[in-house]
Amino acid sequence: MKSPIVLAVDTQDLSTAIKWVEATQEYVSVYKLGLEFFLTFGSDGVRAIKDSTDSDIFLDLKLHDIPHTVGSAVKTVADLAPKFLTVHASGGSAMVKAAVDAAPLTHITGVTVLTSLSEEDVSSLGFASNALDTAVGLAKIAVDSGAKAIVCSPLEIAAIRSAIGPLPMIITPGVRPADSQVKDDQVRTMTPIAAISTGANLVVIGRPITEGWKIGPSAMRDRAAAIASELI
Repeated sequence: MKSPIVLAVDTQDLSTAIKWVEATQEYVSVYKLGLEFFLTFGSDGVRAIKDSTDSDIFLDLKLHDIPHTVGSAVKTVADLAPKFLTVHASGGSAMVKAAVDAAPLTHITGVTVLTSLSEEDVSSLGFASNALDTAVGLAKIAVDSGAKAIVCSPLEIAAIRSAIGPLPMIITPGVRPADSQVKDDQVRTMTPIAAISTGANLVVIGRPITEGWKIGPSAMRDRAAAIASELI
């Protein structure tokens, strides 16, 4: 049984990305391919990762534009059949619905408030509510428009789960093992086990696992295994 880990495949070398998948797929349920990956390697890169694993693919493009443009963009990647595809919930109901209609077999996933944003950032951007209330509102808009999954920070999991019910999936970045020394731009964080216990279905983890590659494939595999053992 694989753990609820989503591994963020953040590398500019496709052969390295494939090796990461090969080293960790025993423990990883989903591989997240972000905007940088997609712009670098395109559809062929996504297919290369899919061919390397039986785990699901999370295409994290965070689309945000007028409904027609987002719907058309989703159609261009629908043939890749990602399990998850992100759009910004702040694009509004019509935009989310356009994405859902364009790829009915994919879990269109609404991104709420980025984990890099602090409360001060949320306020300075002009949101009327704090990060928690803003995230809950955006999650409800996304789910009501047909999204099957939500991305939120760990600190908003419980409130969003209460608001959207048990069925939509909650995917949370901003999770760090308790002993992690990794520093990055995420400010609203939690440990993986705490996030799952709070109501998340999947947790996104990147450098706490991929940094092991500097030592070698076995070190990276061991890091994935150690985190997975806490979650299964």
